Amino acid sequence: MDMPRNAFKHAIANGQVQIGLWCSLCSNITTEIVSHSGFDWLLLDTEHSPNEVPDILAHLQAAQAGTASCVVRPAWNDIVLIKRYLDIGAQTLLIPFVQNPDEAQRAVEATRYPPKGIRGITGSGRASRYGRVTNYLKNASSEICLLVQVETREALKQIEDIASVDGIDGVFIGPNDLSASFGHIGNWGHPEVQDALKDAVTRLKKVGKAAGILTANEEEAKRFLEWGYTFVAVGADLGLLAKHADALAKRFKGG
Repeated sequence: MDMPRNAFKHAIANGQVQIGLWCSLCSNITTEIVSHSGFDWLLLDTEHSPNEVPDILAHLQAAQAGTASCVVRPAWNDIVLIKRYLDIGAQTLLIPFVQNPDEAQRAVEATRYPPKGIRGITGSGRASRYGRVTNYLKNASSEICLLVQVETREALKQIEDIASVDGIDGVFIGPNDLSASFGHIGNWGHPEVQDALKDAVTRLKKVGKAAGILTANEEEAKRFLEWGYTFVAVGADLGLLAKHADALAKRFKGG
């Protein structure tokens, strides 16, 4: 049996724009619904959402028949969490708060089997279709996509070196945390932060690595795409629910 192909990994490697949705709600039903909306990727969050490993397994299963590839964000750059998400079939990971090339290298090693890494071995997990994928242990890394998150001024200074670590497929810029790092918390629209966001994608393009970002503002999303961001999340399930529920209530109740 063949290993599942990681459509997201191959798309960003070829420079194909990928439009995504952030998923923070702890509901596999919600994930199943939005997986059929036509997005290219869904971010399944565990850093700022109370999802745990069994929850993410349910999300992955729910999204399997949809149009979107799943990107899982572990809570931290932790070898145990990374191992567990890979074993349940996550093929793309977004590692938060990577500050330097050494931390990026650590993330890469956590996703690779020895001798290239330190990922623990099981031959019967969901990732290998319960042991049915031929030569999974030898070929797993070919379909694993590793994204790292740059979200501080310090990390931004080293973005080329971080992105150039062998095994890093793309860099996601965290605009909220970056704005806080620049002293403009809650205001990534500040000109200094916007300049940094534009500079980041320019520098990543020069080293040939895909850049990603998140915004719920449609005009801003279009601007990010014009700047050259490859994978852009254009909203979040939580925000969509809150916004449209509020609007519906207001139309009937006023105020």
